[in-house]
Amino acid sequence: MPRQVDHDQRRRQIAEAVWRLAVRGGLEDVTLRQVAAEAEVSVRLLQYYFGTRDQLLLGALEILNADSEQRARERLAALGETPGMRALVRGVLLELLPLDEERRNRHLVYIAYFIPFLVNPTLAEVARDAPHALEDLVAGLITHGQELGQVPRTIDAAAEAAFLVAGADGIQTTVLLGQRTPEDAVALIDHQLARIFTATPRG
Repeated sequence: MPRQVDHDQRRRQIAEAVWRLAVRGGLEDVTLRQVAAEAEVSVRLLQYYFGTRDQLLLGALEILNADSEQRARERLAALGETPGMRALVRGVLLELLPLDEERRNRHLVYIAYFIPFLVNPTLAEVARDAPHALEDLVAGLITHGQELGQVPRTIDAAAEAAFLVAGADGIQTTVLLGQRTPEDAVALIDHQLARIFTATPRG
């Protein structure tokens, strides 16, 4: 009896091939044939699971995003049952920093997507229309912090969230380039959070 194929595992196998190629040399010139060779599958099988090159790149990115979200949930859960809003915001922002090999490799893949998202109209449209989920999450946590008396009411939660996420993204690049240590990056995040979470929580 033939062995049943695990379709999710096959998609992951192909996606991981995309990620490896991204880290080694970017994605601008990557072809279906190169990905198929890296994944050790046929081009026909690759097309069966993902379709066109653009669909392949987007599909591999979706799998990477799902992995990232799962890792983030696990690390946030490790903070305990009642970590406080500041600790939760900090945990979210630290996911944007290359603080270990897993996050470093993930961010290198994300960087490899930057040029294709700029020059490919189909991918550019997807990137432009993507919801600001991370900013919304951070804004919601800051707002909840205001409700708990941990953040002054004068703070603009949406603006601060946009600044924090953009800042963490920028810091990420400096760490990858060796211009800033991971410890310095975390200290910068903590400095910004100290500016926001200044109120004395209600007892």
